[in-house]
Order: sequence, then structure tokens, then C-alpha cells
Amino acid sequence: MVPRRRDEPHRAATPLELFFDLCFVVAVAQAGGQLAHSVTEDHLANGLVGFAFAFFAIWWAWMNFTWFASAYDVDDVPYRITTLVQITGVLILAAGVPRMFGDQDLTLSVVGYVVMRLAMVTQWLRAARSEHGGARVMALRYAAGITVCQVGWALVLLVPEDARPYVIPVGILLELSVPVFAEWHTQSTWHPHHIAERYGLFTLIVLGETVSAATVAIQSALDEHEALGELLPIAGGGILLCFAAWWIYFARPIHDHLRTNRQAFLWGYGHYLVLGSAAAIGAGLEVAVEYAVGQAHISADAATAAVTVPAAVYLLTVWLLHARHTKQGAAQAVLPVAAAAVLACTFAGEAGVLLAGLVAAATVAVGLVLHAREGRVPARG
Repeated sequence: MVPRRRDEPHRAATPLELFFDLCFVVAVAQAGGQLAHSVTEDHLANGLVGFAFAFFAIWWAWMNFTWFASAYDVDDVPYRITTLVQITGVLILAAGVPRMFGDQDLTLSVVGYVVMRLAMVTQWLRAARSEHGGARVMALRYAAGITVCQVGWALVLLVPEDARPYVIPVGILLELSVPVFAEWHTQSTWHPHHIAERYGLFTLIVLGETVSAATVAIQSALDEHEALGELLPIAGGGILLCFAAWWIYFARPIHDHLRTNRQAFLWGYGHYLVLGSAAAIGAGLEVAVEYAVGQAHISADAATAAVTVPAAVYLLTVWLLHARHTKQGAAQAVLPVAAAAVLACTFAGEAGVLLAGLVAAATVAVGLVLHAREGRVPARG
């Protein structure tokens, strides 16, 4: 398993990586669907905690594989089989998500997560066997750190339910610290263009799942209630939000910002909020649809907030991770102001989703105008 060069030209995602992403979205859909159900039943706290934990497991396993593949993708038979085992693990995790939300039963989800992560250990051990010096130490640290964390997750199943809220955050912090510990002295040879593309592709797939979830919810509501007048504003606002979310994320390339581990780790870790909020927008649109047809046991403002809050989080985190590194002057303020405006739409009640969509569309338009003005400014010096 020879490491790939960091400056390798034309480094692009492979068909196996794309298949990997698509299978992971099955778990994202399960987590989003359960979040929507919890919110409509007015179980917000349980829904948010369950979604945050489930999405962390999905995102972290995806992220670890993605960075490993950027450095060591050899695409041979052992590598492919191990990757397929990881996919099997996420499918097990996805099957366990409803039990996690409904009965607080973590068993199936933890089993699926451990399958994914132990498969990752075998990848790192294989890399260590082919490496030497600092790179070998790094690979062995990854293998050891991940293994220790999986032992910890297995032990969590033995902890009483009322103690788990205090134990699980410790496990999450340990997981997040493994890459920092492993690459303290030697960096893996991840490829900036490849990493930026992989995150962009997964963002695309999550946004696609958001559109799909909202479409199915609207279709079901129309079939059962024929409430076209109530659903059209939600459909219009939702599609504008999703289109704007795509446009804003891909407005400027980001790979030139990813030069060091410090920059890349902050950027990569921050995508937990980008991807999680993108998935939560879809869940929120489901909630808004359920409220419009009288099936949600919450207020109009709460139903609207299920869409506007994750949309505002998405806009703000994309600004933090992308836009502020590539824009200047007045353009820097566009996304923070837009996030505040979308959040304010919460108090518009049933019209809030449509208004949020219009704000998002206006944000894209303002960004385009400012970008056009940048192009007309003569270069100085």
C-alpha cells in the first residue's frame, strides 16, 4: 500500500468512493427521518440528541475513510473488500437508527459503527506494513487509537442508560483526538483537490437526499389530504433553499486553502455542521409539511424553525469554512447577514419557509452582483 503523491495531477474520486457515499446516505436518510418524526411529536430534545449522535457516527466514519483514501487508495482487491465491509457496517448502523430514537437502544448502531471502524483499522495496519519511519508510526497510531475507541464504544453498551449522556461525549472527544494524535509529527499525504472534491460530492448527495425527503413528504401529504394551497409555499421555499445551498457551497473553489493539517482539520471537522444542517433542512421540510396538513403537534413557529434554524446554521458554517477565505470587502458580510435574515423568518409563521427560500435566493443574487463588481475593479500595483 504505497502512499499517493500530494501533488498528483488529475486526482479525482473513484467509482468505489462514489458508491461508498451513496450507501452512507441511506443512514443519513434514516437519521433525518427519525429527527422529523421526533419534532412533529414534540420530542425535540430526544430528536436532536439522537440525530447529533447518529450523524456523528455516520460523518466520522465517512470522513476517516475519505482522508485515508486520499493518501493510500490502491484500489486493489483487499482494499475494495475492506471498503465493502465498511459499507456493510453503515447499513447495519442505519438499520439501528430507529431503535436508537425509539427505545434508546444503541446496540445495533454501535455494532455497525464498530464494524466500520475496525475495517478502518485493517486499512491502517496494511499501510503501516508498507511504510517506514514517521509514516509507519503515524499509521500504527491511527490503528491503535481507533481500536481503543471501539473498545470504549462496546463498553458503553454496558453503561446504565441514565449515565450514557455523560459517557458518550467522552467517546466522541477521544474519536476526534485520534487524527491529531496520529499526525502530530508526520502528516498523511492527503490530496487538497481530492479532499475538496470528496467533501463537495458528499454535500451534493446530502442535499439530494434533502430534496428527495421533502418531495416524498409533499407527495404523501397531497395523496392523503389534497392540501395543495398549503403545500405550494413550502415546496417553493424548500426548493429555493436547496438550490441556494448548492450554489453557495460551490461559489468559490476551496482547495488552495487546504495547505496544512491545521487548516484542513478545522475545515474537515467543521463539515459536521455543514452536512448535518443540510440533512436537517430536509427533516425540517418534512415537519413543515406535516404541520401544514395538521399532523404535527407543535406551533407554527416551531414548524418553521425546523427549517430556518438548520438553514441559518448551514449559511453561517459555509461562510466560516469557505466564503471568508475567498471573499473580500462587502462580500464578507453577505452570508452572516443572510443567516440572520433566514432565522428571522421563523417568526413569520406558516409563510416562513417561503420567505426563507426567497432570502436564500436573494443571497445568491447579491453574491453574483458583488462578484461581477470585483471582476470590473482594476488590479492595483
